[in-house]
Amino acid sequence: MSEVVLGVDLGTSSVKISAVDRQGNIVAQQSYDYPLSQPKPGYSEQNPEDWVNGTTVAIVRLILDDGIKPEDITGISYSGQMHGLVLLDDNNQVLRPAILWNDTRTTPQTKEIAEKMGQEFIDITRNKALEGFTLPKILWVKENEPEIFSQASSFVTPKDYVRYRMTGKLAMEISDAAGTVAMDVANRTWSKEVQEAFGLKPDFFPEIIEGPEFAGNISPKYAAFSGLTTDTKVFGGAADNAAGAIGSAILQPNMVMSSIGTSGVVLKYEDNADVDYKGQVHFFNHAIPGKFYSMGVTLAAGYALSWFKKTFAADEDFTAMVESAGKSTVGANGLLFTPYLVGERTPYADGDIRASWTGIDGTHKKSDFVRSVLEGIIFSFKDIFDIYEEAGTDFDTVVAIGGGAKSPLWLQIQADIFNKKVVSLKNEQGPGMGAAILAATGLGWFDTVQDAATAWNSFDKEYLPDPERAARYEEVHAIYKKVYGATAEISHELLDFRRSAK
Repeated sequence: MSEVVLGVDLGTSSVKISAVDRQGNIVAQQSYDYPLSQPKPGYSEQNPEDWVNGTTVAIVRLILDDGIKPEDITGISYSGQMHGLVLLDDNNQVLRPAILWNDTRTTPQTKEIAEKMGQEFIDITRNKALEGFTLPKILWVKENEPEIFSQASSFVTPKDYVRYRMTGKLAMEISDAAGTVAMDVANRTWSKEVQEAFGLKPDFFPEIIEGPEFAGNISPKYAAFSGLTTDTKVFGGAADNAAGAIGSAILQPNMVMSSIGTSGVVLKYEDNADVDYKGQVHFFNHAIPGKFYSMGVTLAAGYALSWFKKTFAADEDFTAMVESAGKSTVGANGLLFTPYLVGERTPYADGDIRASWTGIDGTHKKSDFVRSVLEGIIFSFKDIFDIYEEAGTDFDTVVAIGGGAKSPLWLQIQADIFNKKVVSLKNEQGPGMGAAILAATGLGWFDTVQDAATAWNSFDKEYLPDPERAARYEEVHAIYKKVYGATAEISHELLDFRRSAK
């Protein structure tokens, strides 16, 4: 076996580790699941020890089951679930279960941040303080568990904790640090203003390191635990969305990623911090040194389609169901679907909006409903594209990944609605590959992250917009944009009614 790097993809439900050789081939993969704890409604927590154990089991399996020699593992880096809070005491011992990105208990703290700092907070951190981010979680513990917080001397995000346990050196990588919303993003440092506003000591915030930066060797203690050698070098890593962008070759300002998983992400590479989206999209430091990325989120993307299938087409083959949309027309014969099944994030930060179909009549067939769902998901992405265009940023290529990249019909719908060239990847590997690219760059296999990502990725077929369909979709999207304002009040009243019945 030739030398390899390991890309550790630390997710919410499992860790997946990819061993990648110098040519960018994944020569082995192992994963390990771990539990999620939801002790109260809206709470979402994990035991950080489960991440360490899961990562170690996967590494041991790579060595024992896949025959990867420890001495051939020259570098390791990470992609990590974002925003999770791991509180540490003076001895770097974990003080309480980690509070995760999908925990929603912090609404009072987000309001507190907005009331105390207002526009200044957005100007410094380049983001609004939402429940998912780390700073509101810190304030929640400070206000609700003061006896625990009084013992806290530092904190990290999930993948940075795993890296600490593997190296014995505590630091936070910059793309995850930006996701705490406690950073001065443009100046690439922790914000003194945020620290002072909320009574947080500067030494509570760990050292910030870059994505491909050397973070230490595997420690003797972890080598004994895992079977790795202390010669293996460890590098900073990336927040999962930053790693996903690197692994998908989103490397130039003219490129945007369209990712359809359970939720949907539109992500744009940013060369510098000069553009101002006024907090309408997230804006973070990238794991590519000196660069940035922005992103908008639609909460139910692939989930909307899987919900439709489960509810209305349970016995149908998934691919056949999606392709049946080809029997319908642009605009689904006048049928609009808004995919707000679990609320919406961008551009409507509204957890209580709900989905709707508009325009149903007796002539509509199932194929129209399928088409309306496919189109509605992409219209919600187009809402995010409009924010970019209103800010004056230009791009011409959309890289589609996830579920939306598996159907030629859906790829063409994206090209027509976005009115942009859409491409997919020949071998989509995502965040784990992004992590491996950072390790390879850190080791000096490549001069830059961009060089590594270009060498290890290749694009598949291009889908170009049809001018006639694109013009029709522009008309339909203008109507789609009216639905939120027309239905929000009704949607909120219906949800109140439903809650009152419980």
